[in-house]
Amino acid sequence: MKAILPGATIGILGSGQLGRMLALVARRLGYSIHVFSPDSNSPAGQVADREITASYEDLDAIAGFARGVDVITLEFENVSSEAASAAERYAPLRPGPEALHITQHRLREKTFLASHGFPVTRFEPITASLPAVFPFPGILKTAGFGYDGKGQIRVGGDEELRAAWARLNHQPCLLEEVVPFERELSVVAVRGLNSRFANYGVFENTHARHILDITTAPALLPARVFQDAIEITRGIFEKLGIIGTACVELFLREDGRILVNEIAPRPHNSGHLTIEACTTSQFEQQLRAVCGLPLGDTAFHSPAAMANLLGELWEGGEPNWPALLAFPEARLHLYGKAEARRGRKMGHVTALGKSGAQAAAIARAARQALLPV
Repeated sequence: MKAILPGATIGILGSGQLGRMLALVARRLGYSIHVFSPDSNSPAGQVADREITASYEDLDAIAGFARGVDVITLEFENVSSEAASAAERYAPLRPGPEALHITQHRLREKTFLASHGFPVTRFEPITASLPAVFPFPGILKTAGFGYDGKGQIRVGGDEELRAAWARLNHQPCLLEEVVPFERELSVVAVRGLNSRFANYGVFENTHARHILDITTAPALLPARVFQDAIEITRGIFEKLGIIGTACVELFLREDGRILVNEIAPRPHNSGHLTIEACTTSQFEQQLRAVCGLPLGDTAFHSPAAMANLLGELWEGGEPNWPALLAFPEARLHLYGKAEARRGRKMGHVTALGKSGAQAAAIARAARQALLPV
């Protein structure tokens, strides 16, 4: 298959920070970028050659966007199958509509994983009625359009489940069993048009209020657990036919077994540290894969950590940027979002260190320095 070379135009469905970081890489490599989303002056639109503002349901606008690019990828998976198919009629869409259709819907995703033998927690579909028996506690999740903890309610029994489903307007959901876990992990990887698979190892993630807070790389794991995580990820990529960068989020149980939590069919928040820490970032890998170019080296220069910067950092006024930038090991990334809101990802800081633990300590200290004294 013919490679799409520098000078061509890459289209991105979605225009948030993931698209922004991909666009910056694309510009460095000589590509043009068109972005499509309902938003204007968006993080990706600010650095793109063209920003198209229209609804994802506007199939005529999608078609016009697709006719103007050489290949399409995505940084936002909540795009309808109809929109994805309309785009693919005019330019290659990578990953394709099938992978998008499965991974954008929690129930389809869990059913896909279970049917192909990947390890998942027990779950029950909630559509027309509630299950008669379930091993509570559980997490009730909306089937579609959920991320960063949105559309999730923990329930401890039948009465709480009924009340939670009513709060979610009786929309299709799935109920997952809560399983004790030791750590949350992620594997960011890439698969090319020639089916070559490359990965960045295993990252360890900590969350606050269901939003990723700190990622540390590498995760310190027994060799068997590390290999299991990589092989599960490789299998998922192959079964879904993913082309591009994607992430598999995992739980490490207390008994040493791994469970698959979710699949993100695009670059992932936990992979931001690859910009400074690795020979080839997750965003350059995305570009290389969807354009049919050789994949890059995933080697780490040093251990690293990433800390998200959320909107609450702005509640006391403008953060103290000079204080953060005084840390020589820290690198600041801001996304160009005009309004800071509680829980909104406004940027991140990456730190390098002699160990993942040292890098995480630096990232936390640099972020804490942003707060007014």
